[in-house]
Amino acid sequence: MQVKHFPTTVAAAYAVADRIAERLKATPKIVLGLATGVTMEPVYERLVALHRAGEISFANVTSFNLDEYVGLPPVDPRSYRSTMDSQLFDLVDIDKSRTFVPDGLVADPKAFGSRYEAMIREAGGIDLQLLGIGRNGHIGFNEPGADFAARTRVVDLEKSTLEANSAFFGGALPPTQAMTMGIGTILDSREIIVLATGATKRDAVRASLLGDITPDCPATALRRHPNVSWWLDAESGAGVASGSLAAE
Repeated sequence: MQVKHFPTTVAAAYAVADRIAERLKATPKIVLGLATGVTMEPVYERLVALHRAGEISFANVTSFNLDEYVGLPPVDPRSYRSTMDSQLFDLVDIDKSRTFVPDGLVADPKAFGSRYEAMIREAGGIDLQLLGIGRNGHIGFNEPGADFAARTRVVDLEKSTLEANSAFFGGALPPTQAMTMGIGTILDSREIIVLATGATKRDAVRASLLGDITPDCPATALRRHPNVSWWLDAESGAGVASGSLAAE
């Protein structure tokens, strides 16, 4: 496991984008696992700029997003499908029929979760999974207490997560449930990049990298994966040394 430090939020995010671009150039048919949120906005901004400069193409890429709110239609601007469209998919040459985001409106969430897992397997598995981290250590929407073996399913969101995401809903609380890839799904990825920026993520980063491996901090599960890198800005990475940490 690699820990990388960068002086600013933008430097960390752009470095992650450059790593994704490097992988895309080497493997044009790469399967990407994608995340949303404020942390990822400069990553997608950089990828769009690289595409417009003619340096990368998404024409053969397949993508699977981590999660979606239950009850939001894809056209709702606050949905993660709409967010991905506006920040990346509509701005590059990706085939949108190969961009997959969990459906928060399905009548049978359990069946949908199984189908999403099957779709990932049929695509050959996720080559590179991009992750952020919640203030409580969640990855995807796998909140504290989540089973490390869990697969795609509907989950209840913690109060702290709802409050942290309320800015996207005009100060109101978001939907209280989400469909999310499970930690087991995430750990199946061949490479995982975690981007964490800002002082509000500092405690979660320290717990994830230095604390006990426990469901109380879901991101600690990543220490059991052989190919994970953490990309941190000065604020999120304070007190965490750079370099290599052995998988546990």
